[in-house]
Amino acid sequence: MSLLSRSDILNATTTPRERVSVPELGGDVLVRGMTGVERDAFESSCFEGRGKKRDFNMRNLRAKLVAYCCIDEQGHRLFSDADAVSLGEVRADVIDKLFGVAQRLSGMRDEDVDELGLTSEKTPRSPTSSLSLPVTSG
Repeated sequence: MSLLSRSDILNATTTPRERVSVPELGGDVLVRGMTGVERDAFESSCFEGRGKKRDFNMRNLRAKLVAYCCIDEQGHRLFSDADAVSLGEVRADVIDKLFGVAQRLSGMRDEDVDELGLTSEKTPRSPTSSLSLPVTSG
């Protein structure tokens, strides 16, 4: 394998894409991996507060990643950052399927998400990091 040049690396801007069958919704979705800048923005969006009081917040994490990574045939994002709230209301099985592909194409491992969540023994996970489900009376 040859040594890559500066130009080789700086020109590696094409992200991987995958067409995902979503029979639950009757069609396919085009999903792509994130760029470095997008991944940093995504990870930054998962924190609340400032300085030493920054807490990781998993709330709507899957929908946020799906919003970043679903694209149309021209490569434009289907969803804005603001759409992540509405995406969070979509069926969990569909979001989870798209999230898994987006995570893989973006080079994010489960360990990366754990690291973001500050799960080390020295830094306990914030109470806001758990998903809160609505309580229904039955």
